[in-house]
Amino acid sequence: MSEVKVPELAESITEGTISEWLKSVGDQVEKGENIVELETDKVNVEVISEVAGVLTEIKAEEGDTVEVGSVIAVVSDGEAQPASNDAKPEKQEEPSKEDAGKPEATEATEATETKEESASSNERIQATPSARRLAREKGIDLSKVKTQAGDVIRPEDVESAAKPQPQAKPAEKSQPAQAKSNDNPSKPVVREKLSRRRQTIAKKLLEVSNNTAMLTTFNEVDMTNVMELRKRKKEKFQEDHNGTRLGFMSFFTKAAVAALKKYPDVNAEIDGTDLVLKQFYDIGIAVSTEEGLVVPIVKDCDKKNFAEIEQDIVDLAVKAKDKKLGLDDMMGGSFTITNGGVFGSLMSTPIINGTQAAILGMHSIVTRPIAIDKDRMENRPMMYIALSYDHRIIDGKQAVGFLKTIKDLIENPEDLLLES
Repeated sequence: MSEVKVPELAESITEGTISEWLKSVGDQVEKGENIVELETDKVNVEVISEVAGVLTEIKAEEGDTVEVGSVIAVVSDGEAQPASNDAKPEKQEEPSKEDAGKPEATEATEATETKEESASSNERIQATPSARRLAREKGIDLSKVKTQAGDVIRPEDVESAAKPQPQAKPAEKSQPAQAKSNDNPSKPVVREKLSRRRQTIAKKLLEVSNNTAMLTTFNEVDMTNVMELRKRKKEKFQEDHNGTRLGFMSFFTKAAVAALKKYPDVNAEIDGTDLVLKQFYDIGIAVSTEEGLVVPIVKDCDKKNFAEIEQDIVDLAVKAKDKKLGLDDMMGGSFTITNGGVFGSLMSTPIINGTQAAILGMHSIVTRPIAIDKDRMENRPMMYIALSYDHRIIDGKQAVGFLKTIKDLIENPEDLLLES
C-alpha cells in the first residue's frame, strides 16, 4: 500500500485545490501515472502515483483545499477488477443481482443505486468537474441526479435536477413565491464562488497596493520607424527563423533590458531593510487566460536574440492557455511587461507584479496628428506607454528616464539593435 501525498510545490506555495481526479476508486494505475490535478496559486500541477497498483481510496474530493504533505489517496497492490462497479469490490454481488435482467443498464444508474444503498461508501459518482462544482453551489446530491445521455453527469443534468418539481410537493408552491419576493426578482443576481486562482490574484494585487508606494508615469512613442522596419524585415525574419514571426514584444523586451541596465534600481526589490539589485534580466510577459492573468517568465533576455524571445513568448502563451505552465515557468521574474493594447486599451496604470519594483504597460497603436515642428503636422502611429513603480525604491527622475530610454530606442530601432 502507498499513500499519495500533495508534493512540495514551491517555496511560497503551501496548499492547493483538487481540480480534477484523473482516476477513480478501483482504477488500475501505473507507476509515474498522473492520477489527480491540483490547482495552485500559480499553475496547475499533476500528481503522480509512486507505485503501480489499484486506487483504493480517495481522501479529498474535487474542490477541497489540501496542504503540502497531506495524504489525498491510497494506492494498493494488485489489479483492478473487471466489473463495472469497481469502486466497491466488496459489494459486487448486490448490483449483479439487481441487473441480472438489465444488461443494458448504464454505469451512471449503477453508481446512483449504490450511492442510495450506502451514503457512507467511498464510491465516486461519475461526473465532470464542472458538474460537481455546480452541484456543490446548488446543494444538489449527485446520487439523485439522472443523466440525460451517456454515463457521466454533466452540468445540464445538474441544472435539470435543480429545477423545482411542483408535482412532488404541491403544498409548498407558495414557498418559492415568497423566496422570489424576498430576492427581488426585478434585480436578479448570480452568485459564483471565485476560483482559487482568482482569489489569489485578488489577494496579491491587494497586497501590492497596500505594501508599496505605487506611482505611474507616462510617455508616448512614435511607432513609425519600428513599424516600417518590421514591415521590411518580417518575411525574411520568418524565413530565417523557422517560421517565428517578428512582433513588437521582442522590441519592447530588448528596450526594457537596455533601460534596466541603465537604471538598475528598476530591476530591484526590497527585502526587509535591504535593497536587492538583480543582475539578471528575466522578463515576465503578462498573458490573459480564461482563469485570469498569469505572468510566465522569459529567462535571460539579455542573452537572447529577437527570434528566441519571440518564440519563447509564443511557447509560454500557448502553455498558459492550455494550462500547461510549470512552476519553473512562473518563478524568478525581475521585471514585467503587460500589453493592454491587444484588448484596445488606450491608457492604464498597471499594478506591480509581486515583489518587483516596476511594470511596463504597452497600449493600443493609434494614428494621431503629431507636430513635427512649429510649421508641420503629420498623422503618426502613436502608443502611450506607462511605468508603474515603487516610489520607495525608484525616484521620479529615474522613472521618467527609464521611459524616455524605452521611447528613444523604439523610435530609433537601429540603436536598439546596437544595444542588443
